[in-house]
Amino acid sequence: MKFRQLGHSGLEVSLVGLGTNNFGRRCDEAQTALVLDQAVESGINFIDTANIYSAGDSETLIGKWLHGKRDQVLIATKFGMKMGAGPMHMGASRQHIMASIEASLTRLQTDHVDLYQLHRVDRRIAIEETLRALDDLVQQGKVRYIGASNFEAWHLCEAEYTSRNQRLNRFVSVQNYYNLLKRDVERDVTPFCEAYGVGIIPFFPLESGFLTGKYRRGETPADGTRLAGTTSGTGPLTDTNFHILDRLQSFAAARGRSLLDVAIAGLAAQPAVASIIAGATKPEQVIANAASADWEVSLEDRVALNEIVPSPYPG
Repeated sequence: MKFRQLGHSGLEVSLVGLGTNNFGRRCDEAQTALVLDQAVESGINFIDTANIYSAGDSETLIGKWLHGKRDQVLIATKFGMKMGAGPMHMGASRQHIMASIEASLTRLQTDHVDLYQLHRVDRRIAIEETLRALDDLVQQGKVRYIGASNFEAWHLCEAEYTSRNQRLNRFVSVQNYYNLLKRDVERDVTPFCEAYGVGIIPFFPLESGFLTGKYRRGETPADGTRLAGTTSGTGPLTDTNFHILDRLQSFAAARGRSLLDVAIAGLAAQPAVASIIAGATKPEQVIANAASADWEVSLEDRVALNEIVPSPYPG
């Protein structure tokens, strides 16, 4: 497993991280433990969760597994989504941040999280209030580093300016929806992150399994898959995307690689990417995800990928 520095932080994160939004939903306690054990065995040290995943059950199951293993992994979690009725149980206010970290630490059965991420922008709350509360958590030792999720470049810029101006801890990362079919972040988020030392953490790198070739043109997704209930021609299942997938399959075959290799390694080759969050419900999926990052994508291959799926990156 390869490791990269997460933005300007001191964290060295595995190039492939483990997404855990299926824990407590599609994975019970026993299955969760199998997946986490395999992640560590495969060299993955970056475990990403959120308080909202399975209404807190994801954090709870990770916490049960974590006993005796805390020094083997970096735990990232998120706050900000609606966790209960009323305005006190959502958002980026100081009140909600302080309540959320205590609840997450209790569920995770640990005294700190390595990366605490604002799950989405909260326009109701001044970013200075959010950053001051997060800075306090860093000073208290409950949080090592702070990050953002689902932020546009101008949101990141506002946060960066505020942190520097007020001498507060800065966001070291941004976790956004990013894969070879969805490259919008390369237009402005990527240049910002390169300039200011912010690490990009892509989620949905496999487009719910579409980029692994799991789904077939004109066929209804099977029950139990991420796209179950999606009809042909909607979501990722469009003729345009299937045409791109055919070209990616040819690209992979010509290099003796799988579509999974292309999806993960192709994304890892993009600027500022630190760790790619890949979910798994079975140990064998963890093994495959981890192995896919072994491939070093050449500059020539990146050019070929850009011809198949053009990048909006202006540089």
